[in-house]
Amino acid sequence: MSTLVATALFALSAFSQFVPPPTDLISTKGYLDLSVRYKQVPNGICETDPDVKSYSGYVDVAEDQHIFWWFFEARNQDPATAPLTTWINGGPGSSSMIGLFQELGPCGVDSEGNVYNNPYSWSNASNMLFIDQPTQVGFSYSIPVPGYLDESESYIITLPNNTCPDYAEELSCGTYSYPNETLTANSTQAAAPNFWKTLQGFMGAFPQYSRNTYNFATESYGGHYGPVFNEYIETQNAKNISGAHKISLDAVLIGNGWFDPLIQYQAYYNFTVFPGNTYNYSPYNASVQAEVYNNLYGPGNCVDQTKDCYRTGQNAVCSAADNFCANLVEAIYDNVLTRDEYDFRELTPDPFPYSFYVDYLNTPTVQAAIGAYQNFSEYANAVGTNFGTTGDDDRESGTVEDVRKLLEQNVTVSLYYGDADYNCNWLGGEVVSNEVGQPGFATAGYVDILTSDDIVHGQVKQAGAFSFVRIYESGHEVPFYQPLVSLEFFERVIAGLDVATGKTNTSCDYKTEGPSKSTYVEGNSTIQFDVLNSTATYNTSTNAPNPPAALRKRSMPRHSGKLFKPLKY
Repeated sequence: MSTLVATALFALSAFSQFVPPPTDLISTKGYLDLSVRYKQVPNGICETDPDVKSYSGYVDVAEDQHIFWWFFEARNQDPATAPLTTWINGGPGSSSMIGLFQELGPCGVDSEGNVYNNPYSWSNASNMLFIDQPTQVGFSYSIPVPGYLDESESYIITLPNNTCPDYAEELSCGTYSYPNETLTANSTQAAAPNFWKTLQGFMGAFPQYSRNTYNFATESYGGHYGPVFNEYIETQNAKNISGAHKISLDAVLIGNGWFDPLIQYQAYYNFTVFPGNTYNYSPYNASVQAEVYNNLYGPGNCVDQTKDCYRTGQNAVCSAADNFCANLVEAIYDNVLTRDEYDFRELTPDPFPYSFYVDYLNTPTVQAAIGAYQNFSEYANAVGTNFGTTGDDDRESGTVEDVRKLLEQNVTVSLYYGDADYNCNWLGGEVVSNEVGQPGFATAGYVDILTSDDIVHGQVKQAGAFSFVRIYESGHEVPFYQPLVSLEFFERVIAGLDVATGKTNTSCDYKTEGPSKSTYVEGNSTIQFDVLNSTATYNTSTNAPNPPAALRKRSMPRHSGKLFKPLKY
């Protein structure tokens, strides 16, 4: 272990600090003359291979709007020729450090605050760029100000100076973004330009990693971000903007995506009541089943309100519809069951995936190592609130249409879903996949995904460059629960190979032949009916918690700062 990491671990329990502005960032220019500030991250902060470089920094996309990124070279290829893949999380308002540290990045952080290597990192196959967006999410900042988090960790209360008052001593005093909603985006469409600028800045500052094509991966609310952001990039390319770099897409991967609310709010009923999930677990009694049905389909309720949102496009109508559907359809699950929305096999509080990295990122040594301007939180309430005012969550926002456009532009698109996730469940995702209308997809069938461990972890339905993937025994963050199949699936998609075997180049006439429905039933052997000890660990071979003897010594809440409704992070 490096001295730098050891120092960080020593300070792990003491999160209450004001972040001094970094003085060692290198300033340069990206494409579009965008200001880029960065530094090389010392080995051991995340990437443990001394021969693999990582960089972190900011692209200054607008006045008082600075987007944080963290880049990792590919491990098993020449970084100068390896493909480039960007990853963003959803929310809206969730940090992409979730994906980096909990899912598919080069490292994780254990209960002692030690960095450990992730052998299934997607950086095995690609250069990886993780982006905190929009402004105020994660380490991205607007104006750094002294403040503290309220007891719910949902709101930033600003302070007049870098002094923590008595009443806030236990409430994470430190440096945060000025929580002004005018200094961030309020919709998917509004967030797209600064994402594009971030790519322009990074690629111009690092020509050795810049590509004419790139891959885009995301999850959850990324069902909105992915199609819309990338269609925006394609429209920018067509403008031939002076000083801009043309960035064409090779592949888009979206995990447990939230696309069309009209479909996916109804899927909450489908998953819990009829036809039900594949774990032989019916969570509601007859009365609750009837309540969910009425709140969906009763006159003027969720379905009608969402249709009104689609028809009018008015912010107030869409916001009211989303609040109704989230609180009176989706959240019945939370109120009745106290089960984890992101993995319904577990009760809350759910210790999986591990969140020890949040403490780690809030140590002064680590923040100095990556050039951070503020403390870290998984979720930015100002961003979620801002999106809520436009009802963005309840809009289809052209997401399915934009998937269709990307396919027409010969972009590979794969939608993958962990089948234990309730929040953005696979039954709704399957309907969305059919709505895309990819030629040949309606008559394609499900086949097993073959992997190097000779275990069937899921099935795929694919036609040409479009695939829908169901992963067994997996919650919302698929690479955490099923790391091997996630990596091999990723390798196949970005190489333009079939998901099922990785041996066939997909073409317009490629199609999987099998049953029209994925009917595998896991049963309830991995369903937990007792709250897990906060020190529990997860076994990716048994798909269940390890026996109590395999304990971790400390824990923390899994998520920080939720809105009034559950997030699609």
